[in-house]
Amino acid sequence: MSLMVPSMVQEDMSPQRKHWMVTLQEVFYPTLAAVGIPSNTITFLIIWRRNCMLSRSSTFYLMAISVADNLVLFFIVVLELTLKYHQQEPFWSHEPWCSLRDIFNYGAHNASAWLVVVFTVERFVAIHTWKIKSKVCTPRCAAWTILAVFLLSHVFAIPHYWANVSVNRNNQTRCIYKPGAPSQFIHALVGLQTLQAYILPFLIILTLNGLTLRLISRSNRVHITTDLTSRVNKIMPLLRSRKRKSVVLLVTVSMSFVLLSVTRAITQIILRTTHMYTMDRNDYNHQINIAADIGTMLSLSNAAANMYLYVCTQSRFHQECLACVRQTPFYCNTKS
Repeated sequence: MSLMVPSMVQEDMSPQRKHWMVTLQEVFYPTLAAVGIPSNTITFLIIWRRNCMLSRSSTFYLMAISVADNLVLFFIVVLELTLKYHQQEPFWSHEPWCSLRDIFNYGAHNASAWLVVVFTVERFVAIHTWKIKSKVCTPRCAAWTILAVFLLSHVFAIPHYWANVSVNRNNQTRCIYKPGAPSQFIHALVGLQTLQAYILPFLIILTLNGLTLRLISRSNRVHITTDLTSRVNKIMPLLRSRKRKSVVLLVTVSMSFVLLSVTRAITQIILRTTHMYTMDRNDYNHQINIAADIGTMLSLSNAAANMYLYVCTQSRFHQECLACVRQTPFYCNTKS
């Protein structure tokens, strides 16, 4: 049961009958990988080696998100979707890759989603709960949390090993839903994946962001009274500036994930809970198939967008990125 290719059988499509959505995806996915993988790698290196004025725990989470996003681009965009549109018989059509494919796909996708969730929780705690901040917002806690997210994301993907099977039809090997699998098993997998990849992350992110913005709005109404010392008057603007930057970073990362994923979440719920479940997903005469594939494209775009979001919203990251660009010609000249 592929994360991005849920059709039972992929129909052959001659150039004369090729739908525009197929042509779009043939170009889009290789381009997305070519842009996203270097961007995430650069983001990881800048956050790791340069001073971006981030807390150590935030640094760990953002580096982990870059790694998870690259895994999404590699396993889903490159190995699955790009090969699907450019090869008649990708290597994952055969066993054991047909069964193993979705473990890596869902594992990477869920890790990317839940790292955004735990980053949102960590920033919420750092901004508003001073009592437990010293215990939660630490590099050690961040490292263990990241390890747990990667591990559990792949553990929860293991049941997908029994959902697919490699078959030979019309002299072509394909990886499809296992025909003999109980429908309850398939529906349970679909329901669990939808819950853990979209519904729960959306609820947590929207709730915590809403509380954060509400508390920030309330705190902005509190003015510094004239009887405060001059020292406090100097410190408060600095604290407010840091808090504002932290909130901007939090909302940028988490809400971009929600906004880019919501179309796929809605279309997948519609496809999985109605009579459209048995529909040929390669038949673009059905508008829901076009909407679903556009939703998939938007959702996967999130894995390539973070560097550009940081550049636009984080002045320090923007400066460090420009510094790296300026140093590249000098580095190349010294090596030549």
